[in-house]
Amino acid sequence: MTYRILLALLVAVGVVLLAQQGGPAGPSDMRAAGAVGDGVADDTAAVQKAINAGCGRFPRGTYKLTRPVVIDLDKVGPVALSGDGTARIVMAGAGPAFHLVGTHTKGTADPKTVQANVWDRQRSPTIDGLEIVGAHPEAVGVRAAGTMQLTIRRLVVRKALHAVHLVERNRNVILSDCHFYENAGIGLYLDDVDLHQINVVGCHVSYNAGGGVVSRKGNVRNLHLGACDIESNMTKDGPPTANVLIDCADSVNGTAEVAITGCTIQHNPSPGSANIRILGRSKPTATQPVVREGHVTITGNVLSDVQDNVHLRDVRGATVTGNTFWMAFTHNLLAEDCTHLVVGANNLDRNPRYDYGNSKDAKNGVVFRGCEDCTITALHLALVRQEPAALVFDRCRRLHVTGCTVLDCDGVGVLVKDCTDCTFSNTVVRDDRAERKEAPSLRVVGGKSNEFTNLRLGNGEERR
Repeated sequence: MTYRILLALLVAVGVVLLAQQGGPAGPSDMRAAGAVGDGVADDTAAVQKAINAGCGRFPRGTYKLTRPVVIDLDKVGPVALSGDGTARIVMAGAGPAFHLVGTHTKGTADPKTVQANVWDRQRSPTIDGLEIVGAHPEAVGVRAAGTMQLTIRRLVVRKALHAVHLVERNRNVILSDCHFYENAGIGLYLDDVDLHQINVVGCHVSYNAGGGVVSRKGNVRNLHLGACDIESNMTKDGPPTANVLIDCADSVNGTAEVAITGCTIQHNPSPGSANIRILGRSKPTATQPVVREGHVTITGNVLSDVQDNVHLRDVRGATVTGNTFWMAFTHNLLAEDCTHLVVGANNLDRNPRYDYGNSKDAKNGVVFRGCEDCTITALHLALVRQEPAALVFDRCRRLHVTGCTVLDCDGVGVLVKDCTDCTFSNTVVRDDRAERKEAPSLRVVGGKSNEFTNLRLGNGEERR
């Protein structure tokens, strides 16, 4: 009797413990769930089974998927997919290898607005240490919708359509130490997404044909790109895009509150290419016929080897400072129909070390066109080639331009055309090259109520 009572007690305790833990333990890893991991067998069902049971560990191997693995966060509970840098996922079907689906579709990032089931079942889904390789024209690395605190680190995505595709609504996203390389579409795609708070740090985003980091439409706030290398994200045969492209067209709220800091952003002189392109005009409202998105900081970056290093159109409230520009085949900086820009203390030079091959075709000019209420200070602009003027202000209003240096440029040094109520002061414009072309340092065409003071003009001025 004693033995039977003890056995019954042990069984009862085990049942209680299993109930407290949510049932029997799931598989320890993908192999235990039946995945082969040889790159030949179809492991989709086994991987889906393991994740449904709460297991996301991928031992060393190559796991072939033929359809998306859907991770329903509210059903599965907290999820961490990990591969320790040794596991490869081959996506041989259309769609994302991993499709994370949460229910954080209401509320904000404010803790008071987050529903209890999100904290209990869905918080911080994590992907770490995996490689995803596309083996289908419509394969995608990761797609996420409705997530809270999605964290992606040490993820490599190659030869897919898009590497990471964020749609619908996500909040508080972190991407770090990732490589998005040689994809047919976009590296990081914010696709008409409602997204506040996204940090992208220490990532290498290169050779993605549709753009590096791209935000289109949507309602995006607090986008931070820091210490990344973002290069050559375009093809010569594809439509124009950019290494960093923010396009607010057809958006009600647009993308704003953006910081791009400490990055190298370079390469691809294809027609229409840019390192940073921000198209800020979103949908008009009843009270605002023209809406310019903005609140952007671009600082401490190295920018080179594209058509336009920085292209801002219809942007309000951008600061561009402390950057190094070189080798722009059309413009180092092109600002069109912008307002409340602060541009200052940037180095826009042509380094002789890089003056070879097609770099000799780089023009490097700076143009402000149709801009108003802007401050431009301490631009150091040198060796602009093949341009009628190095620094152009065209149809601008209420600009304050001071402390600039324009040296040894082809054509006119500074062109002021049809501007109104602008001040230009404390600026040096000289061309002391032996082969310099006969052109004035300053040319003023039309305009009214402009003031020019304390200018040091090596080749005089011309007014028309």
